[in-house]
Amino acid sequence: MHAVVLHTFGPAENLRHETLPDPEPGPGQVRIAVRAAGVHAVETVLRAGVTEGLVPPLPELPAVFGGEVSGTVDAVGPDVDPGWLGRDVVTASGTPGGYAELAVADVTELLERPSGLSHESAVAAVVTGGTTVGVLAQAELGPQDVVLINSAAGGMGRLLVQHFHALGAVVIGAAGGPAKAAAVRELGADLAVDYNRPDWQRTVADWLAGPGGGGTLTAVLDGVGGEKARTAFGLLGAGGRFVTYGAISGTEFTPSLDELAARDLTHVDALGALLAHPEHASAYRAEALARTAAGVFSHTTHPFPLSDAAQAHKALEQRETTGKVVLIP
Repeated sequence: MHAVVLHTFGPAENLRHETLPDPEPGPGQVRIAVRAAGVHAVETVLRAGVTEGLVPPLPELPAVFGGEVSGTVDAVGPDVDPGWLGRDVVTASGTPGGYAELAVADVTELLERPSGLSHESAVAAVVTGGTTVGVLAQAELGPQDVVLINSAAGGMGRLLVQHFHALGAVVIGAAGGPAKAAAVRELGADLAVDYNRPDWQRTVADWLAGPGGGGTLTAVLDGVGGEKARTAFGLLGAGGRFVTYGAISGTEFTPSLDELAARDLTHVDALGALLAHPEHASAYRAEALARTAAGVFSHTTHPFPLSDAAQAHKALEQRETTGKVVLIP
């Protein structure tokens, strides 16, 4: 089979498209003929050899990344029901190996791909959508809220915009560049801003205070970190909620207890809560697939051929993609 292999930590160009032996499923496993493999931002960090912050341990080399896979079961291991053969499945077990034409996964980690849902949308839904469902459960926000979403054109950001728009909340979406801001506006955001502009905080503050604005910002959902997170935090009104679910900028921002107390704010570490309770992950992923199949969640995918995995990593790092980056064997 063909696969993308990392032999040395470093730049995206270190990802090599090679030929490897076909994997065989072990006890309790199936083999999947991969139709789409998701690329996660954390994989770009691991590929570079970075270990700080929330990044998991570096893999042993050589390594094949890819824990998000949609495809068809073409072989089963010992003691696995042969009824799985030929079934379309999705998995987000975190087991590496998805950047390939064939991948193995534990049968307990499989979810059936809903009928009519493309492999690309399914692989976008299973982790990005599942994490979004989990973050929403932690955030505990409702139609009465005025919400600012950072990286609103990204995989999770666009789902959050859709959710809160449908809920009836006031939605402000912040994204990088005028094209992405326009895309966020089309998703239903009441206000969409380019947070690469130095005056974006003033734009949001003026809109909130204006006759057509939402008044007081009651919540921020941030997966960016760094200065953009701090800027968004500064816009929160008294009693607001600052919900974090990652730091794709590479720099975490966590408000101090003094900062929170001074303005009666609450910090919700949604990602930390999800990691602390992995037993809920499967239910969140199943709900995300159901929402996607029903049209409640609409995913934008940015596909690359498997052989162009290096270019996919580079584009993701340089914020040149919109939605979920997917590799197609």
